[in-house]
Amino acid sequence: MDTILDNLKEIPQHKQQELCTTRPAYRQGRKLTAVKVYSVMSESQHLYIYGVPKINLRNELKSLFNKYGQILSIHIVPDVKVEMFTECFHIQYGRIQSARIAKRFVDNKSFYGGVLHICYAPEHETVQETISKLQLREKDVLTKLCKYNAEASEGKDFISNSISNGKEIENLVFEKT
Repeated sequence: MDTILDNLKEIPQHKQQELCTTRPAYRQGRKLTAVKVYSVMSESQHLYIYGVPKINLRNELKSLFNKYGQILSIHIVPDVKVEMFTECFHIQYGRIQSARIAKRFVDNKSFYGGVLHICYAPEHETVQETISKLQLREKDVLTKLCKYNAEASEGKDFISNSISNGKEIENLVFEKT
């Protein structure tokens, strides 16, 4: 029995972090949250859902997560460490934005007596998915730069040097006329 448990994987970025209790009062919201920073590489359209009670809830889980976007696949992950009487599911969305929204709204929610913990699983991405994710992020950044530039030309405060001192970014921002 111990050899089976020893073979199970426990990936550090999938562990739930402790809540931050040292945040100043003016920075604290209505509820305590953990402090975690996500880069474009750590976000993914693949999600792990921990804490699902082991009572055949695949269809209920699918209907819960279907609200946030098109699900390409959903299945149980057999080789990860979980709490007793719970399962871990892997869900793949068609769009990364759907995964972001699902994670934000469903993480730490009660589900059939268990509390769900959701984390990104970028280790399941293919090379093509990673390339398209980076291209999408580049497009989003350029769109925001153009929006800020348009606001600057209308007289609103905008400092292009605060974004980046790199010449590549400065070339993308249009000059004020």
